[in-house]
Amino acid sequence: MSYDDVEIEDMEWNEEIQAFTYPCPCGDLFQITKEDLKLGEEIARCPSCSLFITVIYNIEDFLDDKGKKNGLEPSTKQTISVS
Repeated sequence: MSYDDVEIEDMEWNEEIQAFTYPCPCGDLFQITKEDLKLGEEIARCPSCSLFITVIYNIEDFLDDKGKKNGLEPSTKQTISVS
């Protein structure tokens, strides 16, 4: 069972470890990466103890813009005139 449910907005982005963090009662930080969130992961774990939290977020906020998948952009259409 999850220790707590936490909104992503209540977490802090930690540039050093490239993860969203939230204080754990043990004194360390719960951690979850953007890559985990893109994959639909919702569990942030503490590296120092057995506790974990459920992160509440909208997965669409972490997916690539404009329908890009895996870093590939859709091809652009060109108009060709025939005379």
